[in-house]
Amino acid sequence: MPPSREVALMVTCLADLMRPSVGFASLRLLQRAGCAVVVPEQQTCCGQPAYNSGDLEATVPVAKAVIAAFEPYDYVVVPSGSCAGMLCRHYPSLLEGEWRERALALAAKTWELTRFLTEVAPLPRSSKRPPLSRTVTYHDGCAGLRELGIREQPRKLLADHCGVTVSELSQSEVCCGFGGTFCAKMPDISGKMVDDKLDHAIATGADMLVGGDLGCLLNIAGRATRRDLTLEVRHIAELLVGETTGPGIGEPQQ
Repeated sequence: MPPSREVALMVTCLADLMRPSVGFASLRLLQRAGCAVVVPEQQTCCGQPAYNSGDLEATVPVAKAVIAAFEPYDYVVVPSGSCAGMLCRHYPSLLEGEWRERALALAAKTWELTRFLTEVAPLPRSSKRPPLSRTVTYHDGCAGLRELGIREQPRKLLADHCGVTVSELSQSEVCCGFGGTFCAKMPDISGKMVDDKLDHAIATGADMLVGGDLGCLLNIAGRATRRDLTLEVRHIAELLVGETTGPGIGEPQQ
C-alpha cells in the first residue's frame, strides 16, 4: 500500500471514553505500517446502541454523519469488530438511494484493525523486541468473527510480533454475554455467559486475556474484578504496540 494514501482511524466511543490507550496504540501501529493517519474530529458514534434497540429512525442520521466524515479517505480502520461490522454490514441495509451507494463505497474501504494489518498494510516485524513472557488466551468477539471473518489474523499478529502462541479457550466462538444492549436488558443471562467465558479462560492457565473489541473486554474485565480473579485483560492493539506495563482494562490506575 503506498504510504501516501490516507487512513482514517475511527477511534470508537468506548475507546474514546473508557480506554484512550487503544486509540493511541492503533494510531501508532498504523503509522508503523507506513500509513498516513488522520483522525477526523467530526466522527461520532457509529449508531449501534440505537440500531440494536430497533430505533432505525434515530440510527439513520448518525450513519449519514459517519459516512460524510469518513468517505474522503482512502481507507477507514476501526479497532473494533462490532463497529467495523456496523459500517460494513449494516449501513448498506439501513440506507436507501444515494446514501446506500455511499454506504457501500464506505464499506468497501473499511477494515477492522487486525485484518488491515495482515491483509492490506502488513505490520513490519521488529528484531529488537523480546517475546512477551506471558500466557495469553484470546477472545473472539461475535461481530468480528461472524460478520467479518476475523479469527486467524489476530493470532498471526500475536505470534509474529509478540512471540505469543494463544492458549485457546474452550467454546471460543461463544458470546461473552456483552452483546451491546443485551447485557443491560438481560443481565442474568449475560452474567452467566461471562462467567462461563471467565471459567474457560482460567482453565487455559492464561494470566492475560486479549481481544479486539473493547465492549467485550470491558464486560469480561468487569466481571473478573467482581470475582477477584487475577486475569489481566487487554486490547490486542496494546500488546502489538508494546504497552503492557500499565494497568489492564478495569484495573485501578497506579
